[in-house]
Amino acid sequence: MKITADLKKLKGFTLIELMVAVVIIGIVVAVALPSYQNHVRQSNRAVAKAILLENAQFMERFYTVNNQYDATVGADGIANAGGDDVDVALPLTQSPRTGAVQYNISLQAVADATFTLRAVPVDSMAGDVCGTFTLTNTGVQGAGGDVASCWNR
Repeated sequence: MKITADLKKLKGFTLIELMVAVVIIGIVVAVALPSYQNHVRQSNRAVAKAILLENAQFMERFYTVNNQYDATVGADGIANAGGDDVDVALPLTQSPRTGAVQYNISLQAVADATFTLRAVPVDSMAGDVCGTFTLTNTGVQGAGGDVASCWNR
């Protein structure tokens, strides 16, 4: 008798209880995962926009010293092949600065008095709704999606 009494005290989870717990965890994950992924995409966009703005500041400082955006200067990190074949070495060419690249940062167009920076999404950000971000020397912002919502999020 004593053995059966001790066995009755030892209880575990039934298969139904375990399945209910798995279903609850599945529902929580189904709700939380898309929200988390959206947050990560917004964070990646914010980093890319910050790097675009930092590169624009670099270009403005360069313009202040040289009175043009496409001057040939070796020590400052900018080299110009001349004419339309401009090879400008920006200080930051990827977003984020280290780690897996989500955006490639480059100059789309540069002339004596104008430039356009762009951030092209790659890898995990390639299908992002905001697409390619652009920023001109006059501060005009562009995006592959809705410009206002992509730049203001």
